[in-house]
Amino acid sequence: MKLGIVVSTWYWEDITSKMLELAVKKAKEHHVETEIVKVPGSHDIPLGAKRLLKKQDIDGVVTLGAVIQGKTYHDIVIMTALTKTLHELSLVFEKPVMLGVNGPRMTWEQAVERINRAGDVMEACIKWLQ
Repeated sequence: MKLGIVVSTWYWEDITSKMLELAVKKAKEHHVETEIVKVPGSHDIPLGAKRLLKKQDIDGVVTLGAVIQGKTYHDIVIMTALTKTLHELSLVFEKPVMLGVNGPRMTWEQAVERINRAGDVMEACIKWLQ
């Protein structure tokens, strides 16, 4: 099994690099190979996922990122578009695309608390394919 990981580099130092570490660690525990694509922000994740899904050797994709609440409803707009597009990609390519992007309406503290969820999302993808 080989899984793609698309990770946002927004909040890299404090959040998403740690999410990536946990997802890769979980994949290694299950002897699953990974291919990582880094993108600037969560809005960019679908294109990275699509590029991975086109590859014959990729069985599924795990997405990682954080969309934190600001002064506007931007976080809701991003998450709505992101989840809809990832769902559509999964159906078109007939491969699982797991949502490991945390948000919307999430504070910084909540984003940090949810870092560990990345390992759970990787495990869910692996179990889906077994």
